[in-house]
Amino acid sequence: MVQQGLFAMAGRVLAASDVDEKLQLTRIAVAALRRQEMTMDGDAAVLDVECVGRPERPVLVPPARVPRRGMGSRRGRLAAMHAVAHIEFNAINLAWDAVHRFRLMPEQYYDDWVRVADDEARHFTMVRDYLRRHGCDYGEMAAHHGLWEMAERTADDVLERMALVPRTLEARGLDVTPMMIGKLEQAGDADAAAILQVIYREEIAHVQFGTRWFRHLSAERGLNPEATFRDLVCKHFPDGLDGPFNDAARADAGFSAQEMAMLTASGDQKAGEAPNLA
Repeated sequence: MVQQGLFAMAGRVLAASDVDEKLQLTRIAVAALRRQEMTMDGDAAVLDVECVGRPERPVLVPPARVPRRGMGSRRGRLAAMHAVAHIEFNAINLAWDAVHRFRLMPEQYYDDWVRVADDEARHFTMVRDYLRRHGCDYGEMAAHHGLWEMAERTADDVLERMALVPRTLEARGLDVTPMMIGKLEQAGDADAAAILQVIYREEIAHVQFGTRWFRHLSAERGLNPEATFRDLVCKHFPDGLDGPFNDAARADAGFSAQEMAMLTASGDQKAGEAPNLA
């Protein structure tokens, strides 16, 4: 049996800038872990979070310059699915970074995030295949870098990473995806709607992993999880979070009633702001 170091392998996946190489290395790493051929090589060098590999395209622009995603036109649907592909590509890196960067966690933590990496690679492939069937490809439209910017901001603390990436940014997908599915179905694009149904169902489990390890780390540090989550959201999103929120899906992902009340108040605060007329 050939043994491989989990952290070193995760670093290889992260460093890969070619999309197909990153997907292939993900498959190799997942298969090796399932065959119990991975060791916990805690002395493996840690890749600088700013050096994580990504392809030259898509071009990254501010969120306001990302192509509009209205579902009424073919171009709008392609823009929407390209945005999903970019989220899923970032999610592959985010899952491997959660494995690679944070050492001395329980074994189940690594099993969970390798499973997420495997799912995200499959999601990305599904969406990229859809784009290709419709004469487009990943990288042909501009995208933004918001997800990875939060990874950079939380690179020094696994508790903050769990709170602010899976439980905040990725959880937003639980809120908006059902509406996207409805619009795609209304536009007659059953193919895209079916892909998003798969992603939506599986993303609930991914956010739940974030909840599991956020609460584990809060207990380990003697922190109140609800108060800690509130404080981190207020610190990093002082203007509040976008709503509305999908209460049922978030409950399935482990959000407490107290957390949902805080998020709802945050969304109400943001919705109540005066419009920017500049």
